[in-house]
Amino acid sequence: MSNNDTDQQLAAFRRSIDNIDAALIHMLAERFRITQAVGEYKAKVTLPPADPDREARQVARLRQLAEEAHLDPEFSEKFLRFIIDEVIRHHEKAREG
Repeated sequence: MSNNDTDQQLAAFRRSIDNIDAALIHMLAERFRITQAVGEYKAKVTLPPADPDREARQVARLRQLAEEAHLDPEFSEKFLRFIIDEVIRHHEKAREG
């Protein structure tokens, strides 16, 4: 395989990665739009910003999905925990007004 072939292959891989990254950003943006609405609703009906039982169920569900997808469940849990913590922070802000 020549350097030119290698560079073309690398460029193709990178285009795929760039497309996936863009999709992830759009999906996260949509997720946060929905969780923002949840936070506003929780503030309106005086529910707590966090729901530890739901969070535990979500972590378990997504760890299982990660295993099925051959993704490290530890990584997926850390990623989800980061998102959940950010959502809770937004919900706390919504509750404060």
